Amino acid sequence: MFISFEGIDGSGKTTQAKKLSARLEDSGKKVLFLREPGGTEISEQIRQILLNKKNLKMTQISELLLFSASRAQLVTEVIKPALAAGTIVITDRFVDSTTAYQGSGRGLHIGGVKSINALATSGLMPRRTFFIDIPVAEMYERRRSSGQEIDRMEMSNEDFYQRVREGYQEIAADEPGRFITIDGRQSIGEIHAIIWNEVDGLLHTD
Repeated sequence: MFISFEGIDGSGKTTQAKKLSARLEDSGKKVLFLREPGGTEISEQIRQILLNKKNLKMTQISELLLFSASRAQLVTEVIKPALAAGTIVITDRFVDSTTAYQGSGRGLHIGGVKSINALATSGLMPRRTFFIDIPVAEMYERRRSSGQEIDRMEMSNEDFYQRVREGYQEIAADEPGRFITIDGRQSIGEIHAIIWNEVDGLLHTD
């Protein structure tokens, strides 16, 4: 089973992905948690390039292709072998991030972005995608509260993040069978309960 978590920065998706991974492991399941970009030696090197604030001259197309290159390596080297071995794979971001961030956010042609996504993944898609949705204002409030330093991607402005959020919402509307949208303003426990209920149901139907 392949499960992905999506959302704008600060949505809490990473926390929820890790909580689900831990609970599945506690229940005796073999689980692999991955973050994007990253997960392989090559993908981690690409991650450093993408997030480095010195790389402000990076073009939108270069950004798209670098994210996709990292993902292609991860799918071939890690995700497909793990799924073939019966491991539950959970990713913190996958192709929907590219569609929302580089497509809707950067304004690149959505059809072209999706074609590159399909090439990079050989058509592999998650069985379920949990979209932890929060308003952009909430993202900025959480960022201020955390005091964490931002990376190159996080330097984008409010209008950009609004387009990204709307991009996610459009994907969710187009793929209701795969996307589960959850209000990220709920407590961590409440969100986890919704996610576990969905995943537990999937486990019992396999």
